[in-house]
Amino acid sequence: MSMPASDLVIGGGRCLLPGRGVVAADIVCSGEHIAEIRPAGASRGAVIDATDCLVLPGIVDIHGDAFERQIMPRPKVIFPLDMAMLDSDRQLVANGITTAFHGITISWEPGLRSLEQSMRVIESLDRLEPVLQADNRLHLRWETFALDELDEVRRLLARPKTPLLAFNDHTTHLMKVADVRSAVSRHAERSMVEREGYLALYEAVYARRAAVPAAIMALAETARLHAVPMLSHDDRSPEERAFYRGLGASIAEFPITGDTLDASAKAGDVIVLGAPNVVRGGSHTGAINAEEAISNEQCTILASDYYYPAPLRAALALVERGTLPLEEAWMLISAAPATAAGLADRGRIAEGLRADLVVLCARERRPVATICAGRPVYRSR
Repeated sequence: MSMPASDLVIGGGRCLLPGRGVVAADIVCSGEHIAEIRPAGASRGAVIDATDCLVLPGIVDIHGDAFERQIMPRPKVIFPLDMAMLDSDRQLVANGITTAFHGITISWEPGLRSLEQSMRVIESLDRLEPVLQADNRLHLRWETFALDELDEVRRLLARPKTPLLAFNDHTTHLMKVADVRSAVSRHAERSMVEREGYLALYEAVYARRAAVPAAIMALAETARLHAVPMLSHDDRSPEERAFYRGLGASIAEFPITGDTLDASAKAGDVIVLGAPNVVRGGSHTGAINAEEAISNEQCTILASDYYYPAPLRAALALVERGTLPLEEAWMLISAAPATAAGLADRGRIAEGLRADLVVLCARERRPVATICAGRPVYRSR
């Protein structure tokens, strides 16, 4: 049977298919979707030759903020946003990420994570959408002490592309860390103010702490109204996690302590940990070891966090170390985050789903092609 000229065929590869494992097959994409999965060799003249390659579902990154390093590569040095977001988009597809939820923090701090700067980032993504290669989406990280920004966050929850909402409280614990001076200095640099000015602002914000719980509950109500998936970030105790779970935040993102992780897993939460943690063999902050959590069935999703190459490398590392078979390891970065984000049309290779695919050179363990919504958006050979 001949194919329409617009069809794309990925032929000669070994495809990771749901419930079947790795199977030799050809994949036919028509428009934005997978039209047919054919026996290997059934297609002639494949547009993308996947010989000696694995064909895998595109990576769904539920939380990534590496774009911040493109915006501010050095303290107090800001680059044009369109340049930064275009470069981030190219990094995404080069590392097999076809859907990216950008962790955009809306804080009471000035500078990089202020409401004003975050809105500029969102406006840049909206403006660039026609030329972006990956499906770029919003993961709104609301700092719970950002009370004056609450109304704007409410408006963002009603966007046509449903965002994610994460509750972050980095304010309460800032003065409780082991090295307070260093932590405050880092925050001040990011905020583009002097240390003394930052401390004065912090004290004024922290003085309003009694209003924070009601603001959290009000924003959670808005998120439920718009069917926005909710996460709690950096929970430090089972009680903190239980509070957010009670508001409908079914996703626990980077629980800090072992007790919190245990309680979260026991409650059946979706648990997000960092892919860089797996790649590096542990947390850079001394927190939970992600690979141990995976071995104990206490991790549902791996996210890029601060490094876009990490999800792919983490999944392959889990296979190479014998921690998980490929299908389970890849699910952590594809089907599981897609499901948690409410995106039923991606994360697996199946007829009728979005044609989001990664062609991975089996020998070199690197992407040689990335296809997003049926379009080749990255080729390296």
